Amino acid sequence: MEITQKADPRKPVYLRYLSQSTLEDLQLTTRTVVAGIEALIRGRSHAQVWNAPKAVVTPPDGRYMMATLCAADDPPFLATKSLLLNPRNAQRGISSINALVVLHDSDTGLPLAIIDGNWVTAVRTAGLSAVAAKRLAKPDASVAAFIGCGVQAHSHLRAFAELFPLKEIRAFGRGTANRDTFCHTARDMGYTAIASSTAQDAVSGADLVISTVTISPQLKPFINARWLKPGVFASLTDLAAPWHADSMSAFDHIIIDDLEQESRMQQPLVNPSIVSGDLTKLVNGDILARCSNDERAAFVFRGLALGDLAVAALAYQRACKLSKGTLIET
Repeated sequence: MEITQKADPRKPVYLRYLSQSTLEDLQLTTRTVVAGIEALIRGRSHAQVWNAPKAVVTPPDGRYMMATLCAADDPPFLATKSLLLNPRNAQRGISSINALVVLHDSDTGLPLAIIDGNWVTAVRTAGLSAVAAKRLAKPDASVAAFIGCGVQAHSHLRAFAELFPLKEIRAFGRGTANRDTFCHTARDMGYTAIASSTAQDAVSGADLVISTVTISPQLKPFINARWLKPGVFASLTDLAAPWHADSMSAFDHIIIDDLEQESRMQQPLVNPSIVSGDLTKLVNGDILARCSNDERAAFVFRGLALGDLAVAALAYQRACKLSKGTLIET
């Protein structure tokens, strides 16, 4: 299997470009992605993986700009991601989020691949949720509510379908087109799909709640954690922006992605006094997972560069094995 390139001056160096369609053809499973993320989390604990807090720029016009960096000795890669979110892109007929990942050999620094960052972001976000859900959700969870019905909702549906015996999918979105498309996808997967008229209708009685609302300056909180039943697990990929902050204490157990990263952010995701710990502590067993059937648990996160590296490395290795992607001579 081709993993890294040798620094041989007699041979040309190639970048492997992996487009979204190529990446989808690789058919990485959720369990593979989860295992990859967990391996890097454990490697980080043994000083074999280095994860830098994300850098964020937020211009006053509502754009959200971000860059991430993570490197590892095993697998021997360094990944950087640049991402820009602009809610106005919808008016232009393009994705609100656009991103690119660059993969390097972490020993030589040689560039290895350019990877579609939208695909990496979708897969790694659902993968991070899945890592938390393995430990915080009830294994028999069958009713899932989705607040927000875009790309992240679809990636989470595919991921959670591998982990839980889902039967019923509820969907609420601020636009009916995305909601109806999402429900159609869920029905095609064999689930009962309900287009909910309100967020409260969607989440009440659900075993799993996934909120993936696109952040914008106009967004006002509209989800109350007190609507959720005992035993629920909620994954909040949207910085908890659509959730009423004063209701978050209804959760018995709140995990964030990274305490170090969070300490450098100007605005906390949630009140630090109600945070139990981060994903590294959860995976390593330094904090308890679900403690009772009635516990309400939440994973609230910004995104972790370690997840980007895990997914990009898996995709690159599989693409090399299958000879997929476009080679570009440097």
